[in-house]
Amino acid sequence: MIVRKAQATWTNTLEEADGSLESDSSSGSYSFASRFENEKGVSPEELIGDAHAGCYSMALPHELDEAGYTPVSVRSTAEVHFDPDALGIPTIELRTEATVEGIDEQTFQVIAEAAKDGCPVSKALAGTDIKLMSARLQS
Repeated sequence: MIVRKAQATWTNTLEEADGSLESDSSSGSYSFASRFENEKGVSPEELIGDAHAGCYSMALPHELDEAGYTPVSVRSTAEVHFDPDALGIPTIELRTEATVEGIDEQTFQVIAEAAKDGCPVSKALAGTDIKLMSARLQS
């Protein structure tokens, strides 16, 4: 089993301070304003989006390869909807564009949906409504 580690530090009160994030490969700072007021800076939700987009962009080529198709490129985004009043993440919207050799649109859509469900980050976020908003096949 592979274990990844991340650490967060917060000082002072919720609204009057800021924090730092550090993982095995990166670091950054975050604040009340970057999370609750949509100000510039990192937020935990943004990091979830990074993880989900990255995971999905790997899950889709895996599913395509397993089905006998050759992925050329995949580009995905994840929009994480944070509700500050409920302190929850009700929805994540995934969008992807892929270039795949020899696949028809209907087959691609089925595989793209399967990749959403099979992505390990999707599984970890099972309490969130994860929607594949668009899966575009590039030529």
